[in-house]
Amino acid sequence: MILPPPVAARLGPLAEVTDGLLVDLLDRDAVRRLFAADHTLWQDDPTEVADRLGWVPVVDEVRADIEALATRVDLLADGIDHVLVMGMGGSSLFPEVLARTFPQASGRPALHVLDTTHPGALARVAAECPPERTLYLASSKSGSTIETRSHLEWAWAAVGGQGRFAVITDGGSELERLARERGFAEVFVNRSDIGGRYSALSLFGIVPALLAGVDAEAILLGGRHALDACGPDVEPADNVALVLAAAMAAGASVGRDKLTFELPPEVATLGLWLEQLVAESLGKDGTGLIPVVGEAPGALDVYGDDRLFVVTDPASDHAEVLAAAGHPVVALPLGTDASAIGWAVVVAELATALAGAAIGIQPFDQPDVAAAKAATTAVLERGGASVEATDPDDLLALVEKGDHLALQAFVDPGGPTAARLEALRTELRDRLGVAVTLGYGPRFLHSTGQLHKGGPAAIVCAQVIEDGAPEIAIPDRDFGFGHLLAAQAAGDLDALRDRDRRAARVAL
Repeated sequence: MILPPPVAARLGPLAEVTDGLLVDLLDRDAVRRLFAADHTLWQDDPTEVADRLGWVPVVDEVRADIEALATRVDLLADGIDHVLVMGMGGSSLFPEVLARTFPQASGRPALHVLDTTHPGALARVAAECPPERTLYLASSKSGSTIETRSHLEWAWAAVGGQGRFAVITDGGSELERLARERGFAEVFVNRSDIGGRYSALSLFGIVPALLAGVDAEAILLGGRHALDACGPDVEPADNVALVLAAAMAAGASVGRDKLTFELPPEVATLGLWLEQLVAESLGKDGTGLIPVVGEAPGALDVYGDDRLFVVTDPASDHAEVLAAAGHPVVALPLGTDASAIGWAVVVAELATALAGAAIGIQPFDQPDVAAAKAATTAVLERGGASVEATDPDDLLALVEKGDHLALQAFVDPGGPTAARLEALRTELRDRLGVAVTLGYGPRFLHSTGQLHKGGPAAIVCAQVIEDGAPEIAIPDRDFGFGHLLAAQAAGDLDALRDRDRRAARVAL
């Protein structure tokens, strides 16, 4: 047995399967091939693999350039009180982690993230960020994301030349071209061989960290330590990423596919980033893992036999109770400082990529995300859609043991409805005995949306919308943000139903 006894004991019913998958990964020399950027670890065809492995070397590249990068950022932040990151998915989730995890540094601007098209959220951001003291940072790999481009045009028109603008994007993107045409204060060009969800320690995450005064060097150093601790020359039983990958793959193979992260409150927001990484990487081809994050610990009787727990403190009372009850528990030791965040990011990236190899999933594409975008476009082109709400009890009656209930909330994530939904999530878990997740649209369309459509069929989707926020126009569009949000909700429901998912809009 490769697994050391304490780990094996806590994996319980997954121990034997995990050990077998570890042997398989070792026989395939998986870790060495990953570090060598060998796309054949996942598939013979290099498409969307060979050009998606830059997240390993980027850690050292950004570290080597950190002083010059910090100088550029300091000039950009001079005289600024607020930074508004406008992005979606991989371009916004790690900045959101930074904004919520670390207190505002003395003498540095406050970091805000806009990743919703809800008019109420836009109005709140506009009130919090005076144009003359705000840096508007558009962040998009492709530069064509409809939400980010709409945010940018809204800000550009609204500030009347008072604000300062910058972008982070891939070279040659539409966003780079636009920024140079308009004379933006800065254009940060990221290396293009990194997918959005693996870009946290690239410029997409490090530039916002520097702007906010977070210790970016410590984040990168933590990432470097993780690469050292999980590299090809490390003993398999000591390689945290490798063991975690094998356990994840084992969970997917035997129905323990609800990967439940229990994080300390100080770094709980890291769960948002982990959720996208796992869901979008491994939720496809009708299989994969369902990440459960931000869930309040519950009594043993609310957990089914479909859970695999990842805890940061294996000696905690809850972890001990879970393991004693036969639930598999994996320890991911995690501190709460900047270095620990960087370490966790790289370990999770490595584990997810290796788990994909073990399961037989290509972890770097997102084939079902485009379906929701196409459906949204179709709704917009026909002028909108009328969607009839279903009685919530009728939808909940479809939930069966082993299912995953996804609450899909197209509401203001900072509004009162969001707080009600957080409480409802726990109530439904305890009542139904299934994993319940909560995602805010359109943010989740760029993360768990892939899982909802392409992952396991054991899912019930409850879509919630709210009305009442005054419309906000989108420059050069014949529709506003509220109309766009409604189209995104209707389009996503169409895409789910096209895949025979149990999905409906419900009255709150």
